[in-house]
Amino acid sequence: MFSDDILLFLQQKKLNSMEELTLKSKIQVCQLEELTAAEQQLIDLAIKQTDHSYAPHSHFHVGAALMLESGRLIAGCNQENAVLPAGICAERSAIFSAGAQYPSDAVTTIAVAARDTKGELTEEPVSPCGICRQVIVETETRFHRQIRILLYGQKHIYAVEGIGQLLPLTFSEF
Repeated sequence: MFSDDILLFLQQKKLNSMEELTLKSKIQVCQLEELTAAEQQLIDLAIKQTDHSYAPHSHFHVGAALMLESGRLIAGCNQENAVLPAGICAERSAIFSAGAQYPSDAVTTIAVAARDTKGELTEEPVSPCGICRQVIVETETRFHRQIRILLYGQKHIYAVEGIGQLLPLTFSEF
């Protein structure tokens, strides 16, 4: 058997030999007027969708809008339910609607906007939850292309090229 001192030394040695991995994300911070007219229209649609949200439990209303490769626009919003897993986020609502209506039309851009519990548009951009991030990963994988992600906040907008910037260690091999 090893003495406690030797075990402690071995544990420390093992910890010291670990490699550290630093992950970085590239997110552009911009103003609405810096985006293309089509992107501004998409954000406007996402903002309008916050009014269609059903959020009686969280009072956090989220809207999403997609641009498809064909130029079609698809909107979605969060729909809550007292049984929490039965609800759906705005991003997935829009993506699944697009998949059901236009299964071979790739998503090129998604815009997301939210209203806080006071009904005001959020000052800072709101980011997709983990489940929505994984759905975006699979959508990118399915169509073999990155999706531009626009996250709206009153102060500024985050523009992100591909979900890998928000979910760097993606599960994309199926």
